[in-house]
Amino acid sequence: MRAAFDQIGLLPRQVWADRILDEARETTDPVHLVRLFDIHPGIAVKYVHAAHPDKALPRIR
Repeated sequence: MRAAFDQIGLLPRQVWADRILDEARETTDPVHLVRLFDIHPGIAVKYVHAAHPDKALPRIR
């Protein structure tokens, strides 16, 4: 598997992050990202902010 990533010049975490960002572009719901990708709610909010900079979401502490 690693050889395939080496051939295209990407790291697996870059593909993972791109997938989360793509999903965040489809929704403004960070809870959806938390459930789908099993990520921390604060990280999910950051992805939603990155995908929708024009929409303000409350910060999670």
